[in-house]
Amino acid sequence: MDVMHWSWRRGEVSTVLAGFVAVLLAAPRAVPDGAGHLGSLFETFLPWLCLAIPVLFEAALLRRSLLALLSALLPVVAWLGLFGGVLTGAGAAHDLTVVQHNAADDNPDPVGTAEALMDVEPDLVALEEITPEAAGVYTAALGLPFHVVHGTVGLWSKHPILDARALDIRPAGVGGDWSRGLRAEVRLSGRNVAVYVAHLPSVRLGVRAGFDVARRDESAVLLGEALSGEPLGTVILLGDLNGTVDDRGLRPVTAVLTPARSDLAFSWPAALPVARIDQVMTRSATVTRVWPLPATGSDHLPLAAHIRLDATTA
Repeated sequence: MDVMHWSWRRGEVSTVLAGFVAVLLAAPRAVPDGAGHLGSLFETFLPWLCLAIPVLFEAALLRRSLLALLSALLPVVAWLGLFGGVLTGAGAAHDLTVVQHNAADDNPDPVGTAEALMDVEPDLVALEEITPEAAGVYTAALGLPFHVVHGTVGLWSKHPILDARALDIRPAGVGGDWSRGLRAEVRLSGRNVAVYVAHLPSVRLGVRAGFDVARRDESAVLLGEALSGEPLGTVILLGDLNGTVDDRGLRPVTAVLTPARSDLAFSWPAALPVARIDQVMTRSATVTRVWPLPATGSDHLPLAAHIRLDATTA
């Protein structure tokens, strides 16, 4: 690089844009939600803001601006602060392996799906969009000794399920046959752990309604309230939350549990994943790694995660 032809006086526009991108990464909630919930939509695809970084560096090089070149490092630092954990490897110790998967109610191959999920030898498997006809097929194919199904969500476990009940996270106006949540008490590593499985309502993107997340957000509030009132100290949440951990609509949940946010692990859509809307979150435990598994007959990719339980047993 010939520094003799570079200047500190050029590239003001690129410098401002770099600062703007860095601020958006550091404080995405600065984007107002307003009509159409544009803030939630922006947060859903927040990791992809990294695509602006090479453009900023290219602009700095074209303008031969030292100021713009240094400023382009700001969004790099901000992005790494949020998502850089994906670059640090996956060697952390763990106590159990879990799998989360929206298996799709129209999945043409539940047996093959179950076999694929068992490749990682999970301790827990959470499934959503389970039809009554498929529930028995999954139970037989997974081959795990304990299971519980409520409505369209289920949990299969290597470890004893001591208690289980349906969890009502229905938004207003939804009928009683809508059952997409459960809470189970599982005996893990000498302690009782509360394991939640949830499938929040889908979101819609349209010209008139914008990013329609009203029902999803309402269910998230109900789920957050249940988690806040959970008496057991150790909690694991597995589910299709139809939102990323950066989405402000999931704040009622992420405020009380710790999400696995350092690994991108995009899970949807399966054909070309652009967002992780399937989640593994914990309390008094740490998700040390989360990664996508190969595609099944669903429009979601399965997620596997390693979890390390805290030393306390409260």
